[in-house]
Amino acid sequence: MITRFAPSPTGPLHLGHAYSALTVWDVAQKHGGTALLRIEDTDRVRAKPIFEDGIYDDLRWLGLEWPTPVRRQSDHLADYESVLARLGARGLLYPCSCSRRDIMGAGAKPGAEGLVYPGTCRIRSMDSAKPGDAIRLNITAALDQLGPLRSFVELASGQPVEHQISPAFLRDSIGDPVLKRKDCGDIAYHLACVHDDAHQKITHVVRGMDIWALTPFQVFLQQLMGWKTPQYWHHALITDADGKRLAKIDRAKALSKYRSERASPNDIRAMIGLPLSSC
Repeated sequence: MITRFAPSPTGPLHLGHAYSALTVWDVAQKHGGTALLRIEDTDRVRAKPIFEDGIYDDLRWLGLEWPTPVRRQSDHLADYESVLARLGARGLLYPCSCSRRDIMGAGAKPGAEGLVYPGTCRIRSMDSAKPGDAIRLNITAALDQLGPLRSFVELASGQPVEHQISPAFLRDSIGDPVLKRKDCGDIAYHLACVHDDAHQKITHVVRGMDIWALTPFQVFLQQLMGWKTPQYWHHALITDADGKRLAKIDRAKALSKYRSERASPNDIRAMIGLPLSSC
């Protein structure tokens, strides 16, 4: 087993991050596996060194150790550009200049991740790409290149459950996703995450339920690129007393706050309902 905790350094770690990191580490320990740390910092506007330093400090304080060197996505942008080049050579990409307002004005419907792109720029070729354009994957063309779609295995219930991916779901709920973002040119999360899972030979992806609806697309991208599909375990999310999911902007829940109040790592485990550590 090889699994990973992959935070983005765009804010301080909070209790929800602690739950995910500790769950990843506990699962790896229980099964004699390896838990990797990966820094997903392709968002060049929001990712900050101070937040990355905080990730290392908080995880060290929680008693978690990770193999080094830690993979930082910003150090491997050429890898993701290579994937884009391979997809482009297969005729599966197109440039897009649409703004969110343009997409809303075209009557886009809600999907698994915001609005489903209506395909306004789908007729464009990559030869027409201009600086500042986003790069999208043509889902319909990609489906035409593949045979039967893969399934994936979910382990959260305690028993393996196989989920088949539906072409209709990909077309109607995912649409043509952005693989390289407009204006800033940042590589999209999906491409970098799926590439790195394959590159690091991740066998089990342990992460929050907030990513569940996007898993079919990530598995589809794995199949499109010829990469292996890991097994998945989407754990529950930590919420506050009102049932609201903890978010990065909720600074009051930052782990650094609890550290400054002299809380212990086992105090954190108790707060989020995980077994206490004997270490």
